Amino acid sequence: MVQISNLSKFEQQEVVIKGWVINRRTSKGLVFLVMRDGSGFVQAIADETKVSAEAFETAKSVPYESSVTLTGTVIKDERQLGGFEIQISNIEIISASDEYPISNKAHGVEFLMDNRHLWLRSKRQWAIMRIRNRIIFSIHEFFQGEEFVQMDAPIFTGNAVEGTTTLFETEFYDKPAYLTQSGHIPCRKIENSPTSFGILDD
Repeated sequence: MVQISNLSKFEQQEVVIKGWVINRRTSKGLVFLVMRDGSGFVQAIADETKVSAEAFETAKSVPYESSVTLTGTVIKDERQLGGFEIQISNIEIISASDEYPISNKAHGVEFLMDNRHLWLRSKRQWAIMRIRNRIIFSIHEFFQGEEFVQMDAPIFTGNAVEGTTTLFETEFYDKPAYLTQSGHIPCRKIENSPTSFGILDD
């Protein structure tokens, strides 16, 4: 099995990829599928004259966000996302999705936020998350290099943060306190002790 991000190493070779179908369109005797596998996106083409009738029907009717196993030849095409596409020789559905709510049409922000866990699968959100991941990794790498130690400790707060009103209440020195829902945990290195840490008081 090959990851989409590594297709450039297999030009003109037959590969097997596993992933999810995020878009599908048909033309006369052709089905165009766009797939993702977590490492990237690729267009795959099923030609009615080059695949079995069963495989062509599967490609033509596979629901959005279904997980599939796809076999095909890697073809270089600079016009395509990633510079390559796959000429399908066979496709099998691993699990068909049922009434996936997000399609290739305009959706309101409220609808997309209500389906945030699914919206994150889209290309733009996927790209944003990869950028965010790289930034967080670089920050973490820098502080590790400076001998900081990460600590994820519970923090008490006197009220809601970041517009959140659902809080877990407890008692702290005879006063009500709440577990914060903020991800901001300020910390610093304690000099001459690379295995220690300090939580800022201010």
